[in-house]
Amino acid sequence: MTSNLIYFSQSAELFEGPIFDSKYELLYFVSIFDHLVYCYNPKTKEMLSLKLDSPTSNVYIVSEKLVLVASKNGFYEVDFKTLSATYKFQIDIADSVRYNDGIEDAYGRYLIGTMGYPEVVKNVGNVYSYHNGKSNIIIKNTTISNGLAFTKDHKTLYFIDTPTKKVGKYNYDIETGSVAFIDYVIAFNGQGSPDGMCIDENGMLWIAEWGGACVSQWNPLTGERINEISLPYTNVTSCCLDQDANLYVTTARAESSSNYNNGSALFHIKLN
Repeated sequence: MTSNLIYFSQSAELFEGPIFDSKYELLYFVSIFDHLVYCYNPKTKEMLSLKLDSPTSNVYIVSEKLVLVASKNGFYEVDFKTLSATYKFQIDIADSVRYNDGIEDAYGRYLIGTMGYPEVVKNVGNVYSYHNGKSNIIIKNTTISNGLAFTKDHKTLYFIDTPTKKVGKYNYDIETGSVAFIDYVIAFNGQGSPDGMCIDENGMLWIAEWGGACVSQWNPLTGERINEISLPYTNVTSCCLDQDANLYVTTARAESSSNYNNGSALFHIKLN
């Protein structure tokens, strides 16, 4: 593994939601409170951005340089070839919440969680599933709905509600899109709290640790922490794997004035 390489940093408050398009080798991520969505080309080093009219949170890949972006005011199709955004739909959520992490299932459903906004409030969030104009709540009464990851067969969904400091395991029915809670499979006992996550080819979970200054790798079958990569930012927000199974990691500003990194950053960590 090579040393962590910082690709991009800003004075932004909260970088989040990295997702890698392996087909076109493009990385997308958001700066939530700047209302920005980014498209980064690792080969050319081109960084494009587009600003929406409310906090952004999650990106779903549609095609080359075309993505669906969740923002508080609705879901927009963003075209990075023309740098334009088109409103597509909205889910019926309360004014007192915003969207956070999400994922697309193998059937084409958009799963996404909510959390209190502008203030975090206990149990006001839910995880929604949206498809063909209809939405359903699949996980209720969450507080800070974060990482979502599917196993290869899409029969298991892992989910993080950050204040629980645990990773939940759910049976997932791909035909109906319904979930059934099984158990908590990972527990965090240190300073870090689980935030965003992704799953690798071997079914291991990579989890960004808010307050923990690292991204850690876990075996969800045993609950064992098997790897940890430290970062020079306290609040690590999310991660994704590129076409070579290397990590992209986003971070956020820390509230403590003792933290010398007073903005947000995007890192690339070469595992292979």
